[in-house]
Amino acid sequence: MEYSLHRQLKEIYAGEDARTEVKLGKWRIDAVVDDELIEIQLASLSAIRRKIMALTCEHAVRVVKPIMANKLLIKRRRKNGKVAERRRSPKRGQMLDVFDELIYFRGVFPHPNLTLDLALVDVEEWRYPGHGRRWRRRDRDHQVEDQHLVAIHDTCQLATPADLISLLPDSLPALFDTAELAVAAGIARYRAQRIAYCLRHMHAATIVGKRGRSHLYRLDHKRRAASA
Repeated sequence: MEYSLHRQLKEIYAGEDARTEVKLGKWRIDAVVDDELIEIQLASLSAIRRKIMALTCEHAVRVVKPIMANKLLIKRRRKNGKVAERRRSPKRGQMLDVFDELIYFRGVFPHPNLTLDLALVDVEEWRYPGHGRRWRRRDRDHQVEDQHLVAIHDTCQLATPADLISLLPDSLPALFDTAELAVAAGIARYRAQRIAYCLRHMHAATIVGKRGRSHLYRLDHKRRAASA
């Protein structure tokens, strides 16, 4: 089932006149605008890894990835039933969250034919009690009925290693380890380690030495002027 959020983003990024649900070989494409293929990906980027690798061999591809800045959870008593509860999720998304998924996109990004469009969004998520196909069941399990776009706070386009660097905090020193990256970005160190892994394997940073047991990194590209 296509969520409303998927359809709304498709209309925004592809336009109402775009060809949608286009069959291309064994793949189904969300939308085609001129010669560019557009994929709206609400789930993990890892789920479309093989698909994007295949498509970028011959086509220009734009992947639109929403990041949830704020989520209003609306729980029904049952499917299609009355609303029982409304509350805001404590989780807050930011652009840096994309690195949590890019770690599984090694070998796919960067590519001359690939653009990643990030959209920092507010959504409403409608839920009802249920277990779906889960084999492990808990009393508080739920199923997602739909997601609705409320607002787009910001957008960001990633196409090159330099674009990845533009997401990093300006306070990062010229040579840094993952502890310093974690402090500068206000994130846990394990997430900083994921970012460093992506920067290294996506040709945006190089290991230049060690400080104690920690690798020292140097960025390989200048930040974009707009983010300086």
